[in-house]
Amino acid sequence: MKNLVLTIASLYGMTAVILGAFGAHAFKKILPAEKLASFEVGVRYQMYHAIVLLAVGMYFQFNNGLERSAAWCLIAGTFVFSVSIYLLSFAEHWNANLKFLGPITPLGGLFMIIGWGLLAWIFMKGK
Repeated sequence: MKNLVLTIASLYGMTAVILGAFGAHAFKKILPAEKLASFEVGVRYQMYHAIVLLAVGMYFQFNNGLERSAAWCLIAGTFVFSVSIYLLSFAEHWNANLKFLGPITPLGGLFMIIGWGLLAWIFMKGK
């Protein structure tokens, strides 16, 4: 589990840098300012959580359910939150009706919140 979390964290960080670079350059030409701002929120949250997942992966041994659950909530939440924002940012450009993703984005946020809450619980208990 440790290697998996560290691998996912690294991939999240790498793709956040790539997407951030595209957002700062290529996507500026094709996305309206409001959509680009949303896209950048997705990138920012992805990078924040990549860094947190690196720390979680290095710190935890994942020998209990709370540690594993915290990691999976952060992994899933980051994916759902950021990817849904990326897709919604491009929906108009692609002429795609992706409005169904609107309610899915907060579910990703909820999973991230649960992941953070589980981390707080683990540390309050004294790992």
